[in-house]
Amino acid sequence: MDSKSPKPLRWVASSKKDLQAMPEDVKDVFGFAFHLAQSGSKHTQTKPLKGFGSAGVLEVVEDYQGDTYRAVYTVRIQEAVYVLHCFQKKSSTGIATPKPDIDKIRDRLKAAEKHAKGEI
Repeated sequence: MDSKSPKPLRWVASSKKDLQAMPEDVKDVFGFAFHLAQSGSKHTQTKPLKGFGSAGVLEVVEDYQGDTYRAVYTVRIQEAVYVLHCFQKKSSTGIATPKPDIDKIRDRLKAAEKHAKGEI
């Protein structure tokens, strides 16, 4: 790892509030994953989110007491790591991220890109 300063962490919409409502163990995993992302590294539980065309939108998955929690962030933007969405997966149909969550992530990614350009 180099001696560069870590990138700032930016929260989009309710992502920080949503994370704060999660169990402590889940917050610890996600917090460490964000810290690694800020330093240019990647948590072992992090993978590219399907449907976003590159490894620039990443998802951390944590199972806790029978529930699955997810945090999605982007490293596409040079200036900062943007946390796009933190949620408990409630769908009982497979492991795919539910469409309403994908739509929310897509909208928040657009907002993060506008923020980085100074448009909002």
